[in-house]
Formats: sequence, C-alpha cells, structure tokens
Amino acid sequence: MAEKELAELLFLVGKRLRHGYLQRLVPLGLTPGQTRALRALADAGRPLRMVRLADELRIVPRSLTPVVDALEEAGLVRREVDPANRRSTLLVITPEGRELAERARDARRQAGEDLFAVLSQKQREQLGELLTLVDGQFR
Repeated sequence: MAEKELAELLFLVGKRLRHGYLQRLVPLGLTPGQTRALRALADAGRPLRMVRLADELRIVPRSLTPVVDALEEAGLVRREVDPANRRSTLLVITPEGRELAERARDARRQAGEDLFAVLSQKQREQLGELLTLVDGQFR
C-alpha cells in the first residue's frame, strides 16, 4: 500500500466528499443538519413527531429545535398538533421542503460523481462492492 494507511485515505476522501457536498448546499441555503432533517422527513413518507425525528437523526431533541425552527421559518416544514396525542408535535414536510430535499440529494450525488470521476465505471463498482462489504459487518 502507499505511504498513507487505508483508514487515513478513507478519512481524507470522506472529508473531500463532505467539502464538495457543503459547497453545493450553500446555494440551496441549507446546512447539513437541516438537510439531514429534511431528508429524514421526506423518506419517512408521513409526518414525524419531533422525538422520533431526533431519534432518526441520532441527536437529542433539544438539538433539533433550532434546526426545525429554521426549516419552519423557510417554509420547508410546518408543525402540527398530533391528533393522537395533543401534547406532541408532528413535523410535516411541505412541497417546497420535499423539492429542496431532492435538490440536496442531487447535490450529494453530484459531489460523489465529481469526486469519483477519476475512476472508471468498473473501478467505481468494485469500490462500491468493497465499501458495502465493510459496512455490512455492522448490520
């Protein structure tokens, strides 16, 4: 192997991917945390309680509040009273929020495409298989 160990290379490549992704989020007016929250709401396919969304994002609920406040202010989500438990709040993604979540997903995809452009299609497939194998040991 080259001078750098595998873990260090993977860390550096991940850092480059995050940087490319962040650059693409800026024009959308989103932070990574807001993007994760929008994506989770879009993927859920139904309104989620704040506590459930915090669990999905693996953060404490109080850390989610400013994220949801900013998304609500931007018209990307709205809070509604949960009819099943009037003390709970449901988060509903708006059509604008759903569209922006998809644009953010495209931004991440494009960051990956740009980063891995140096690889052939076959090399990309091999890398994908290897990373899937490594990730699979934790499922």
